[in-house]
Amino acid sequence: MTLLSPRPLGRTLRRIALAAALTLPATPAFAEEAADISGAQRIVSIGGSVTEIMYALGEEGRLVARDSTSGFPDAATALPDVGYMRALSPEGVLSVKPDAILMLDGSGPPEALAVLREAGVPYVAVPETYDRAGILGKIEKVGEAIGAGDKAAKLSEQVAAELDAAINEAKARGRDARVLFILSMNGGRILASGTGTAANGIIEMAGATNAMGVFEGYKQINDEALIAAAPDVILMISRGEGHTASADQVFANASLAQTPAGQNKRLIQMDGLYLIGFGPRTGAAVRDLSAALADMGL
Repeated sequence: MTLLSPRPLGRTLRRIALAAALTLPATPAFAEEAADISGAQRIVSIGGSVTEIMYALGEEGRLVARDSTSGFPDAATALPDVGYMRALSPEGVLSVKPDAILMLDGSGPPEALAVLREAGVPYVAVPETYDRAGILGKIEKVGEAIGAGDKAAKLSEQVAAELDAAINEAKARGRDARVLFILSMNGGRILASGTGTAANGIIEMAGATNAMGVFEGYKQINDEALIAAAPDVILMISRGEGHTASADQVFANASLAQTPAGQNKRLIQMDGLYLIGFGPRTGAAVRDLSAALADMGL
């Protein structure tokens, strides 16, 4: 088993919430024109990658709170936590007296955002797609929204170079590895990633093939489909100390044990926000995932 984490493991509940946030489809809360928050000095950041970008831009001094998926950098965890990005409490957000909200598309629920809008708190929704363009687009959108376009342009250039180098290195390996991303195995039921997900995006960036590329989104898969998928390696999110499954526990599943991954005990576990957050560190995550696959002979 390969366990990769760029930082010490954090609180389990935060990581579980993050996993859920990163695996649900992003949908805009409102179709209205984005507000002007370029002069805002008390910003609530909703979405782990949005918070990372604020720090990477050197604009963290304008943050007064963040959501529970924002666990990097460590300094961000010292900010007040206004809750899970898809289950925000208007009262919690308003308690920090924000003059703006910067959020990933899909944050909500819509009812909570309607209350915040009526309270006069402007917001900007940041769209995302799970690819190179999506990462750079988020950086540019955040920079534009907060009036830091020049900083964003420099960061975007740096991140683009890191992404291109990592993706090209992975592609040059010419690997033919089939990777199965498993979100959960609760009750022995395997919830796996299909296409159109962050997991699918990172697998492709690392030059591998999604073993479950036959459906879209996340679905429970039966034993027959799992065996037929024949994954070479299992990829999972590390849940935190005492809550990360070992290779023996994962491959105790009878169907997984029959796959090439199970027969060779190939399991990679990585920090969730690092692996599928699609933020400034994704180039490094691609390089780490690709290296882990190479260490397994894939």
